[in-house]
Amino acid sequence: MKEFIRIKPILDEIYRLKLFEKITFSLDSFSPKCIKYALDRGFKIINDITALENDTVALLAKEYGAKVVLMHKKGSTKDMQKNPFYHDVILEIDEFFSERIEKAKSFGVKDIILDVGIGFGKRLEDNLALIKHMKHFLHFGYELLIGASRKSMIDMIMNQKKITTTPSDRLPGTLALHLEAIRNGASIIRCHDVKEHFQAISVFEKLRKFYI
Repeated sequence: MKEFIRIKPILDEIYRLKLFEKITFSLDSFSPKCIKYALDRGFKIINDITALENDTVALLAKEYGAKVVLMHKKGSTKDMQKNPFYHDVILEIDEFFSERIEKAKSFGVKDIILDVGIGFGKRLEDNLALIKHMKHFLHFGYELLIGASRKSMIDMIMNQKKITTTPSDRLPGTLALHLEAIRNGASIIRCHDVKEHFQAISVFEKLRKFYI
């Protein structure tokens, strides 16, 4: 398995250096083999883009007491961006979360994070609606994760101004999207540029708490 071969040396090094004792590690995978190997080496979070579609992953989460990120996506990863359509993106994802949370609980998995899946089978207008109305999903009682880092939706917005961007150009747009998501209820950010996000969020939080 290519994924396992790629990540194994990294997982082994994290385990050898006991870095898992200093920081909480998350693995983005839906492969039971990869997930079990990571959990055996001190990882605590399973970030599953299929939202526990595989019962074996749910069993592993229960066995190891792992926290699980349930992410929404529409369609397979190969064709999810081929003309995705929603009658009501908020309602449809709400129904999806209800179903997958129920499944998680049926396997004894209680430590859950929700991710609306920005860019995973979504049009630009769907992504924007989800960020603007993220607070809606707080009614489930779980933390909300946002991951819009360097995504193509930023390029779509800039293309409307006749500007083309590459992923490396998209930090300003990323910060704007993530700060708006935090304003609207997100509390976990999945990003590439950690230092820049730390500064931006620190200033943002100071502004929110400042009173004259």
